[in-house]
This record gives sequence, C-alpha cells and structure tokens, in this order.
Amino acid sequence: MEKTELQATVRKSVGNGPARVLRRAGQIPAVLYGRKIEPVLLSVNTKDLEQILKKGSFGQFILNLVIQNGKKVTKSAIIKELQTHPVSGNLIHIDFYEVDMKRQIKVMVPVVTTGKSAGIEEGGLLNIVRRELEVFCLPGDIPEAIEIDISELGIGDSIHLEDVPLGENVEVAADVNYTVVTVLSPKVEEEVVEEEEEELEGEEEGAEGEAAEAEAEPEEEK
Repeated sequence: MEKTELQATVRKSVGNGPARVLRRAGQIPAVLYGRKIEPVLLSVNTKDLEQILKKGSFGQFILNLVIQNGKKVTKSAIIKELQTHPVSGNLIHIDFYEVDMKRQIKVMVPVVTTGKSAGIEEGGLLNIVRRELEVFCLPGDIPEAIEIDISELGIGDSIHLEDVPLGENVEVAADVNYTVVTVLSPKVEEEVVEEEEEELEGEEEGAEGEAAEAEAEPEEEK
C-alpha cells in the first residue's frame, strides 16, 4: 500500500483554550501514541488532512507522519480516531497510532459487493449485514476493500465470514462465522413493515386511551 505524507508540528500547550486557538488558525489538535513510545502532542493542517480523507476511509491509510520539532522526524502511522463537533461536524481532534510495518495490526475494512444476484433479479432484497470486517494484517497489506461476489446468491441465500475471500496475508479477527451478506425474500420485508406498523398503531391507540382517561378524571381539591 502506498503511503501518504502528512505534515505535523509538535505542540506544547494543552486545554480547551489553546485548542480553540489552533482551530481558528486552521490547525487540528492531535496526539501520536504507540506500543513503545510516549504520547506526543501534535497539530496538523486542517486542509491537508481533509484532502487525505477525500481519498476514502481513514482506516486504510498508512501515513508518513512528518513531525516538525526543530528537526524532522518521520513516523509510520494510521489514523486511529477522528473526533468531530456534534453540531457543526467539523474535525476537532485526531488520534494517530504509530505502526511497525513488520507487525500485524487490527483494522476495519469496508465490504464491497460485485456481480448481479439472481435472487435480486427475482425480486429479492440485498441485505449487507456487515459493511465492514475486522481483519489482521501487516500495515502494508491493508486492503482498500473486501470484494464479495454475489452472483450466485438466490433468495434466502447468504455468504458467511468463512466464505469471504480475504486475499493473501489477511486474516479475520473473529472466531464466530457470522453472516456478512444475504438476499431477503420481499415477503419477509413486507412482514417486518406490517409488524412495525401494527406496533405503531397499538402505541398510538394506547396513548389516545390514556389521554381520554386523563381528561375524564376530576381535578383534585386543593
């Protein structure tokens, strides 16, 4: 996997005030941590990071994190977590994790389906139960996506974890052989919708009954 370069600067100050100052200056507070290093406080340019994130899911990037602290130090890292503002959606903090290119790591990889399912052609509905799979692999072997061919799936058929082609040097992180993709019967979907509608009607009738009882009750004497 090709590495993406990202410039970072060591920061000395911590707390909400200095963090707001950084964000107003177009920087995002960050931290780099790993198995054998002390956490390092950093800041990165917001626009530079946004350009990287446009390429796809952040969990699939191996970064050459170029850290400025009087001299340049380059670290291989992945983005472990992105924190966003609950209202604006703006990035407010990043966690980087230093990786050893010779040591396996655990990552989430998106699932992509290919082919045309016979079951869907017959009116079935594709249900992607797991849109991401957790796998172990070397940082340089992280796949961009895990492709699953659904061409042979009829209505009621499923593909389980043990049937998914992962490629070389990639292992699943789970012991349970769960369902990844299935084709549902349209009748099953209709039954689910009908049940939900009946439950909703029952709740509405119950609420109306409680309201009527409340109106009929005399007010207590004060």
